[in-house]
Amino acid sequence: MDRRQFLKLSAAALAAPTLAGLAGCGGTATKTQKKTKLVVGFDQEFPPYGYVGDDGKYTGFDLDLAKAVCKMEGWEYKPTPISWDAKDSLLNSGQITCIWNGFTIEGREKDYAFTKPYMENRQVVVVPKDSSVKTLADLAGKNVITQADSAALDLLSKGGAQEKLGSTFKKLQTIDNYNTAFMMLENGSVDAVAIDYPVAVYNIGDRKDEFTILDEALNSEHFAVGFAKTAEGKDLAKTVQADLKKLDKQGKVKELCEKYADQGVSYDLWVL
Repeated sequence: MDRRQFLKLSAAALAAPTLAGLAGCGGTATKTQKKTKLVVGFDQEFPPYGYVGDDGKYTGFDLDLAKAVCKMEGWEYKPTPISWDAKDSLLNSGQITCIWNGFTIEGREKDYAFTKPYMENRQVVVVPKDSSVKTLADLAGKNVITQADSAALDLLSKGGAQEKLGSTFKKLQTIDNYNTAFMMLENGSVDAVAIDYPVAVYNIGDRKDEFTILDEALNSEHFAVGFAKTAEGKDLAKTVQADLKKLDKQGKVKELCEKYADQGVSYDLWVL
């Protein structure tokens, strides 16, 4: 499946100075330091980590964490919705500072400057309640859909830990967002959705009589905050990591987990 950077003006012109300014903060920004805008790249259709709330504002577990870190550092917080499959180009061009939105670290360690993992997650499969699919093995010959450029896709594709399972599918499709995937599952266009567990819980909501999550998970993984793999990005990752630990000690993390508990977020899964 969650949930810091600068103005979107000119990515190339602004990225370097803004990152340098943030990296210089180190811990808590002093009163003399210039307030810096931090652009947080996230998928606005990836609840409970990042989504549009009933009030029309961006919200979610990861966005709340990002906002708390910005407050601690004196950074101006700017959540920026992105197309998930464009995240790398946006990050490397400086249009966003980081990817903070249920971002799986496994398999991507060499591509980003990550914080240490802060949350455990697992990829699961959702099927209609009346489906004949009861186990992962039952997916053979079925049409399965997942989000483009997602951890689930990596897992089921060639070279992934579940490549063998994925090869048994009739078809492995991708879609831009999980809302559409659930609509396709509902109308029978696909047989199953491969998805992050908390996102599955959120999308199922009160429709437990319509959909179910298979008992067998595809894997166990972890979320981390990803920055550009530069000296500045590495410094920012260390700063954010330290702040997340402080927020945990202050009880803020547990508070946020309880806020999103009915959406599959649990403090028991916090690992930092």
